[in-house]
Amino acid sequence: MEFDNLHALLRNLYTEMMPLCTDMAGVAKGIAGLGALFYVAMRVWQSLARAEPIDVYPMLRPFAIGFCILFFPTIVLGTLNAVLSPVVQGTAKLLDGQTIDMEQYQEQKDKLEYEINMRNPETAYLVSQEEYDRQLEELGWSPGDMWTMTKMYLDRKMYQVKKWVRDLMREALELLFAAASLLIDTLRTFFLVVLSILGPIAFGIAVWDGFQSTLTQWLSRYIQIYLWLPVSDLFGAVLARIQTLMLQADIERMQNDPNFSLDSSDGAYIVFMIIGILGYFTIPTVAGWIIQAGGGTGNYNRHVNTAGALAGGVAGAAAGNVAGRVGRGAVTAGRYAKKGIGKIFGRK
Repeated sequence: MEFDNLHALLRNLYTEMMPLCTDMAGVAKGIAGLGALFYVAMRVWQSLARAEPIDVYPMLRPFAIGFCILFFPTIVLGTLNAVLSPVVQGTAKLLDGQTIDMEQYQEQKDKLEYEINMRNPETAYLVSQEEYDRQLEELGWSPGDMWTMTKMYLDRKMYQVKKWVRDLMREALELLFAAASLLIDTLRTFFLVVLSILGPIAFGIAVWDGFQSTLTQWLSRYIQIYLWLPVSDLFGAVLARIQTLMLQADIERMQNDPNFSLDSSDGAYIVFMIIGILGYFTIPTVAGWIIQAGGGTGNYNRHVNTAGALAGGVAGAAAGNVAGRVGRGAVTAGRYAKKGIGKIFGRK
């Protein structure tokens, strides 16, 4: 399945798990009812003991919380999701627009690279099988031409290996990049499902004296984790925009400088993708800047950042190791092949 379908699957999972909130409402009503009894009784007894008039307004708090528990999926979750969903939709549209631009510039860059190689007779056979066959037919089959044909074959294979390694590293890093985004979305969905299903319990406990902060902590954590997706989309949009600017710069240099090499551009792209993988694991921290949630969320954010640093280091080391080994192996194989063919034709 494509990663977009997996993200859509997670959204459907959250929607399908919401009816489970009703199962917890019965337990929450018992907890809240008992808490409301002690809450109201204590305040009435305090007012009577002090010979003070009974203040009814503070006693309405347990009843308001109980009303929220009775209609938790509609009143609480429905209101929160209705308020926060426009933020998600806006950032998703922003990400889609930037991604489309990046894909168009990538296609333009690949096409321009092909045209540059085709305009140069010395490199046209590297990218075109027809041009390679045509030049072979023009050479004939003399011993001298056989050496030239073999050299052309080796150059073409070296170019294909180099291009294969470049595409392999790019696809591997893009896969890790998409996996980091999916990991954040999966954790977000899991936390939201847990908070939603056990939300009535948190509301019921909040009725008791000493646990009033449970309500505000639940709300702040739900909003913070819900904002992971908009922050992730914004981060992806920023990365896509930077990639678009890089592609525009490469295209401009390729159009103005015929000797421009893509090696440095590919190296910068690889480094940038590693930075992007690391950046995805800072999303919980950035969401915490928008709304602060106490408790264990901060410790979790530190663990996520540590895991992100480790994942980025592994990705960078693996990419560098693969590129180095494949590159050295291809160069060594080409040298030995040329030496062997040179000995066959009496050349060094």
